[in-house]
Amino acid sequence: MNKHKYKRSRQREQILNTLRNTDTHPTASWIYDELKKEFNNLSMGTVYRNINILIDQNLVTKIESGSSFDRFDANVEPHYHFICRECSSVYDLDQPVMNDLDQKVNHTTEHEVEEHWINFYGRCKACLEKTGHH
Repeated sequence: MNKHKYKRSRQREQILNTLRNTDTHPTASWIYDELKKEFNNLSMGTVYRNINILIDQNLVTKIESGSSFDRFDANVEPHYHFICRECSSVYDLDQPVMNDLDQKVNHTTEHEVEEHWINFYGRCKACLEKTGHH
């Protein structure tokens, strides 16, 4: 847990539950739309503020997918993502994390690697099927 203490928040807990119960790596706007039904006074500012607290607490990660909207993931274990350049979907890849990559970089540079995140980019299976390339 991060050293920062935060007061308990029902909205924050619901944001985390929403993220944990989806594998779509949603945007803040999608989270807002999902929770607006339950919290009438919810604002986008509240969603972003609480997502940033969850990131600070290491309960959520931000996926910078190259589009104009960041995506969020409650799976904070090291894993890789595939990001479709056509439909912007983000998928978890069931591939083993290359832990030795950190050591290789440590030995070949003057840096000390703590972790790495790799995103793969291309066209997803659904987009390939739509264009008949799969």
